[in-house]
Amino acid sequence: MIKHILAIDDSAAMRQIILATLATAGYEVTVASDGDEGLEWALAERFDLVLTDQHMPGRSGLDLIVALRANHAYRATPILVLTTEDGEPFKEAARSVGATGWIEKPLDPDLLTELVAALSEDTQH
Repeated sequence: MIKHILAIDDSAAMRQIILATLATAGYEVTVASDGDEGLEWALAERFDLVLTDQHMPGRSGLDLIVALRANHAYRATPILVLTTEDGEPFKEAARSVGATGWIEKPLDPDLLTELVAALSEDTQH
């Protein structure tokens, strides 16, 4: 079951949207402003779901996924990439590093809530 979510995005507005959307839906949300800060949080605490932007200063979303998947605690944790990219090469790269899926920006808060709820159901089985 998903209860605690780590959301990583270099846009303060996007972090606020994600936080407000998921907190309203009853999730505990921690936000980070870039991939390095996100990795620090992920290694310090255990999260049930990670949402990461792809294009950030420093460590990109896919680089972050590689680092998380190398950690035993995050081998099976759902990780979603928030991105403006919709091409097959990006999707293939995301799959190859272990992304569970992706959400295209601009972010639809209802879609995000539905997706997290569906993932939460999947992790109960």
